[in-house]
Amino acid sequence: MDEACFNIGDAAGHIYRLLENGGSNLANIKKALKESGFEPQTVFMAIGWLAREDKICMHKSGNVWSIKLK
Repeated sequence: MDEACFNIGDAAGHIYRLLENGGSNLANIKKALKESGFEPQTVFMAIGWLAREDKICMHKSGNVWSIKLK
């Protein structure tokens, strides 16, 4: 696996562990992962990874995306 895929997988793990404590919105997830050194694009790819793996539910209300584990 190349470094980019590893980085996306690492970010997905961070997101998963964050969501184990309850749902969150996209802005808070991006902020938490930025503090861990991840770029916004990587966060979006990691969310896509988790969605493809059917691990998360996403809901949009107005301009706010809420994300939680299934």
